[in-house]
Amino acid sequence: MTLHLPGQTVGIAQMGPDFLILDHPLSHPPCNAGVTVMVDDSTRHWEVALPQGIHPEVVRVVVALPVAASAASTPCAG
Repeated sequence: MTLHLPGQTVGIAQMGPDFLILDHPLSHPPCNAGVTVMVDDSTRHWEVALPQGIHPEVVRVVVALPVAASAASTPCAG
């Protein structure tokens, strides 16, 4: 499982319906991002919003439905 942010891809250690736990802590402002999950020969990709951004001291990264690109404070490429 991977999270796609501008210029970087980050591994996802655990995923729930409204949160992610990343493999490695980092800092990133709120934005839209992409999630990719690969299982056997099947790959699924979808867009999410990171409304609270990513903070290295917070284990769970909050995810929500994506915000329209024009409304996102920092749109992320996925």
